[in-house]
Amino acid sequence: MLLLKVLYLTYRLWLGEIKLEFNEKLQQLRKQKNLTQEALAQRIFVSRAVVSKWESGRGYPSIDSLKGISKAFNVSIDDLLSGEELITIAEADEKEKVIGLRCILYGLLDIMSFIFFFIPLFGQKNGDVIQSVSMLKLELQESYVWVVYAAIISINIIFGLVEILLQNFQNRIWKKFSPIISLVITIIATVIFIISQQPYIAFFMLWLLILKGFIYLKQH
Repeated sequence: MLLLKVLYLTYRLWLGEIKLEFNEKLQQLRKQKNLTQEALAQRIFVSRAVVSKWESGRGYPSIDSLKGISKAFNVSIDDLLSGEELITIAEADEKEKVIGLRCILYGLLDIMSFIFFFIPLFGQKNGDVIQSVSMLKLELQESYVWVVYAAIISINIIFGLVEILLQNFQNRIWKKFSPIISLVITIIATVIFIISQQPYIAFFMLWLLILKGFIYLKQH
């Protein structure tokens, strides 16, 4: 009875009455080629865990990975996916591009903080006159304050570099929290400069915060 059922289902598949999902098609194609998940992963330049996720139906490949799968098995993308699945992948791919663009924008904005070391945005009291000087020329009675300034600006710059370097890092936790961390760093910097009565630099940091917030809200 089981053999008859399998033969019947195979016949219906051949007639096109039953449509396989992508994960089932991928598993079927891989086994027909006598490939392990590891071997397939190496062919399309992903990890074995990623192939396992696709075959278990817990996700879809990117457009680039789909092209690799199509080439590896010599089938068209239309043969691999239904119309709904193609739409799902296209939407996910577009979302990934938007997230990547946000990482680049946030990273560039954070890296731009290095100009604060060189442009005269800090107020320094010289007798009865307050002069505008750069961070590098700033002299304060409390040396620890200068260290705090340098630390918060440096953290901003370093995190900006990390954001750009990891823009394609496929980790949901990082993608979810990296913009929030960037916003928090900018908020802390703004508060520090306001409390220490550095209005010019505080103004710039505030506008940086507003710009980041606008980008963040625009993409949610």
